[in-house]
Amino acid sequence: MRSILVHAMNDAGFDARLQVGLDLCRRFNAHLTVLQTITYDLVVPTDPFGVSAVEVSQASMKLAEEFREKVESKLKQEDVRWDWHVEAGYQVQCLIRHAALNDLVLLGGTPDGSEGRRSFSLAGTLAIHCRTPIMAVPHTANGFPADTAAALCWNGSMEAARAMRAAVPLLSAASAVHILCVGDPAEEGDEKLPAVSAADYLERHDIDCEIVQLPAGKEPVHEMLRKAAEARKAGFMVMGAYGQPRIVETLFGGVTRNVLAEPPMPVLMAH
Repeated sequence: MRSILVHAMNDAGFDARLQVGLDLCRRFNAHLTVLQTITYDLVVPTDPFGVSAVEVSQASMKLAEEFREKVESKLKQEDVRWDWHVEAGYQVQCLIRHAALNDLVLLGGTPDGSEGRRSFSLAGTLAIHCRTPIMAVPHTANGFPADTAAALCWNGSMEAARAMRAAVPLLSAASAVHILCVGDPAEEGDEKLPAVSAADYLERHDIDCEIVQLPAGKEPVHEMLRKAAEARKAGFMVMGAYGQPRIVETLFGGVTRNVLAEPPMPVLMAH
């Protein structure tokens, strides 16, 4: 893991994902790329009273430049290699393009209108549409501790397997790896990969792990996974991103959607 991309927006979660990016870069001797996106809705005139495109563009660019100068002054004091890119356009397209030559993309959430809640729809969309693993970073994250444990959410799917493979560098560096499974393994179909196969794969990478079988009950699966991860003092979660990319409203399966609704810790996803 030598190239890490951080989405730069002047939002409440930027400091958290920047710190996560810096910690990961130090851990893996990686290069940090900061991508600042300026969306078209900021530079295209929509005011019916005649605000010109030049005026809107200048105002947006001025705010963007002020934000960039503030963050760059901090980055210059860090012991991490970094560069900064600014692009105007659709966020998803800009991020997918830059993600192609990075090993991990760090994204945050934006207010969704509910008190205290944030939407990680951008992270979920990127996880579905691009090949690079995505990490959704909550605004409450305090960096990425070197001695943190990992919670691998396993349901035997291809998506879970891809997420696990993408997370191998992080899992190799974790202090402990817990494979969390919900339900009775005897009831799983032949199309599912058993948790022991995941453990065998990790063992070939010299990663020790523990399989945790959580009995299915009335509690939602995402709540069971969250509580199990927190009980084991995990610093991040790994899970597959499930859904149909054709319809934005139904992109995510229930567990993915609910974990992203309020992630308790950084969540690495891959589709």
